[in-house]
Amino acid sequence: MTQPAAELRRTLGVTDAVVIGLGSMIGAGIFAALGPAARAAGSGLLLGLAVAAVVAYCNATSSARLAALYPASGGTYVYGRERLGPFWGYLAGWSFVVGKTASCAAMALTVGAYVWPGQAHAVAVAAVVALTAVNYGGIQKSAWLTRVIVAVVLAVLASVVVVCLGSGASEAGRLDVGASGGTGGVLQAAGLLFFAFAGYARIATLGEEVRDPARTIPRAIPLALGITLVVYAAVAVAVLSVLGADALGRAGAPLVEAVRAAGVPGLAPVVRVGAAVAALGSLLALILGVSRTTLAMARDGHLPRALSAVHARFQVPHRAEAAVGAVVAVLAATVDVRGAIGFSSFGVLAYYAVANASAWTLGSTSGSGAGSPAGSASDADSGSGSGSVARVVPAVGLLGCGVLAFALPAVSAVVGAGVLGVGAIAYGVRKWRAR
Repeated sequence: MTQPAAELRRTLGVTDAVVIGLGSMIGAGIFAALGPAARAAGSGLLLGLAVAAVVAYCNATSSARLAALYPASGGTYVYGRERLGPFWGYLAGWSFVVGKTASCAAMALTVGAYVWPGQAHAVAVAAVVALTAVNYGGIQKSAWLTRVIVAVVLAVLASVVVVCLGSGASEAGRLDVGASGGTGGVLQAAGLLFFAFAGYARIATLGEEVRDPARTIPRAIPLALGITLVVYAAVAVAVLSVLGADALGRAGAPLVEAVRAAGVPGLAPVVRVGAAVAALGSLLALILGVSRTTLAMARDGHLPRALSAVHARFQVPHRAEAAVGAVVAVLAATVDVRGAIGFSSFGVLAYYAVANASAWTLGSTSGSGAGSPAGSASDADSGSGSGSVARVVPAVGLLGCGVLAFALPAVSAVVGAGVLGVGAIAYGVRKWRAR
């Protein structure tokens, strides 16, 4: 793999990497996703959470193995390029950058809606500018702020769980896992809940800024995912036990409704603050991830090469960060994309499908595969099994991504496929012009 001219500084240890993963996953999604998931799956909500967790585990395992071999910025964009070929890496990067840029704007508007509903756009722009400035100052500043955000959000979620499970309104009978929404409903709920887990790849995307990545990343990703699963399961059980599947499905702000039903309405404003802080954490991690993938694609010429510059003092991709921040700020100031980013969900699943397909190639290659360092596959297999055994997890992950992608609402799948098609056409035109 060709080494970039200017690399980022490796400063993140296991704890920092885990915290950034938690900040990406334990975001605003848990405050909002339970309602739509309950509408889809009914009493099968917990089954949907379990399916989402299995797919997320497979994706996380594949990402961890690949990140240990290719510890560079860009995540699956790099893995797809090195294991499957330039086109597949590009397609993963395209789906991530386009989809997550819209997600950044949506998350910024979510912050605005919680903090000052009447001036949501202005607050959203202010949040984007502030977090872009934090990221510009170095990855350690971003990691420090993420620690604070994660601590606040976990404290709020713990309060919700304690209040709900300790109230007289909690009934174990409401936890019936029978899938009243049917298999399709459970899968759609899993698709909705999956994206609350999706931030674990942020650790891999920041691979060039992690110390001893071959050891740190494979430890940090499953740790962050495991903690998040425990938190989500506890919150889902607590809220479901108080509201039941039907009421949860109708709730606009499920956690707020749950604490009110539990008899502690005074906690509702605290939950809303927690949701705003969680949205800030998600936005911070999203900007980090999109800017690093932008950096990797700019290094290969898929985006303007000027975006590959690394700041001499702060050792961050400052131009990529500024460009991402500017685009997100413009979107947040001018349009409301919260209801129009279904394609982002489809794109994220396509992104992880490429990650799993890339990891699948590690199971039988001998280190001489195209684009891989000598001995890389054998190194990967040494701690993860070999042959067909090593291929089971990425195969399950690839299948799961495909099933969940097409279990999404039809509009999301069609628009998402269209966005990927536009990216593929752009790639083809660029290759044709380069002849």
